[in-house]
Amino acid sequence: MYTTTARVVKPKLSLSISAAQNVTRPSLSLKSPSALPRTPASPISAASPTSKRFSSLQVPSYAYTNSCSSKSILKKQSSSRAGTVDKRIQFKGTPTVHCVTPIENPDEYYGKHMKMSREERRWTVRHDDTSVAIVEKTKKVSGSAAKIHFLENVTADTRAHRGIHPIIALESHQDNLANLVQKALNYLPESKTSDGLKLADGTRRHLPDFISATRGPGMRSNLSVGLDTGKALSVAWQIPMVGVHHMQAHLLTPGLVTCLGNESKAGPPAMAPEFPFLSILVSGGHTTLVQSKGLTDHKILATSEDIAIGEALDKSARDILPDSLLREAKSTMYGKNLEQFVFPNGKADFADYLPPDTRGQEITKRVSDWGWSLTTPFANTRMMQFSFSSISSMVGKIVQSSGTNINMSHAERVDLGREAMRVCFEHLASRTVIALETLRPHNTGKNEIKTLVVSGGVAANQFLMKVLTSFLEVRGFGNIDIVAPPPYLCTDNAAMIGWAGIEMFEAGFRSDLSCRPLRKWTLDPQADDGGILGPGGWIRE
Repeated sequence: MYTTTARVVKPKLSLSISAAQNVTRPSLSLKSPSALPRTPASPISAASPTSKRFSSLQVPSYAYTNSCSSKSILKKQSSSRAGTVDKRIQFKGTPTVHCVTPIENPDEYYGKHMKMSREERRWTVRHDDTSVAIVEKTKKVSGSAAKIHFLENVTADTRAHRGIHPIIALESHQDNLANLVQKALNYLPESKTSDGLKLADGTRRHLPDFISATRGPGMRSNLSVGLDTGKALSVAWQIPMVGVHHMQAHLLTPGLVTCLGNESKAGPPAMAPEFPFLSILVSGGHTTLVQSKGLTDHKILATSEDIAIGEALDKSARDILPDSLLREAKSTMYGKNLEQFVFPNGKADFADYLPPDTRGQEITKRVSDWGWSLTTPFANTRMMQFSFSSISSMVGKIVQSSGTNINMSHAERVDLGREAMRVCFEHLASRTVIALETLRPHNTGKNEIKTLVVSGGVAANQFLMKVLTSFLEVRGFGNIDIVAPPPYLCTDNAAMIGWAGIEMFEAGFRSDLSCRPLRKWTLDPQADDGGILGPGGWIRE
């Protein structure tokens, strides 16, 4: 005899989120005998690495006849035949017309179809890195300390394009971000109570105090992946969110480095750079000299007229490096590979570098043993502006003049790579010295600039640090401390975003969940958009 017991099924609560069109609103449609697949017509050639990722829309063609006997239907017909000729286009078969409901505001959704200005290009950052971090700031009796519990990056593989491919980068964000968040949850500090976040393995973890996500500047489609994920976690965990300015995060990274050092040292804590200080942001998308007076008060002193220094080095590296090294590169940041190629022994290879003592020596033309030379940008002016496109262009012409890249010897490649770096870095150092000379009369008391922060991906280049240090010493600014984060914090990473979020959170700033990603977002409060606090979406507590 068997006894059966009815199983009590626990009801399951599900939250469904849909961005579907309001069903009460009538849609515009035309009768169609059959539906064709909505696949984009690819503008990419079949030889392109991404050609297989797209399919062409095959639309049936319809022939038509024109009964007009004239060679041109626009030609005036004779009056005798005007009444007998039918000039209308006559289709053989019935064409199919397809129509979809249009987006009411396509400019807001896609962005206006327009050529970006130089100013907009200056505030567009790379979007090939997907990164998640857990950063904790603690208070000690003698000062602040910080700890990075988790930090991991995934870089989109765009080597086939030898540069950033926006669509591939976007798909990389979508593929990897959720998995990185899932992995990071296991590194949250354990909770000793019944409160906190319960993971699938049964352990409980402390909930973060808030979420930080990059809000801009950059491509809104790519930024939306991270920003929307941050909003979702903010809602699910019922904690605030802070939308972070990417370049502000670079500026504040030295503070994170200082607090990380205080966590591990037992002696008196080191002090983070105090405002005001100068910062050089050097990366593949930016070359900017900034005077930082406060957390949200940053003045742009100089920026790139054309391309960024990192892009110039990447382009030069593509011409200088042998094809075998380009194929072996693990990313499209070829400037790093160029540094390893021309300085295989590290600092020992440029230990004998001597900076120009005067401005006159700085602009002196240097002809190499191979007969070529690179001209320093803005050599005959003290204009507070950077320009690097001419350097990469001259490198390309020098390589082409050798016939092909294959014909250039190894020694000449090394010399050309070193010279390209020297001209780029001395141009950067020259404008920094000019800025310090301009600010020197005002450097008294609280306004005195004592620190130069170098941040961004190119800041990891050791030859750059040698050039900057040497320049400041011979030009009378040897008292200024040069601070640069370690290489893993120089490049784009989530730890710097988390730290900038901590600084803004402690200052009382939160982001409204309605905030949107920003393609253009300046640092300067005197700019047209109001700088960091200019865009809407901020909540001040």
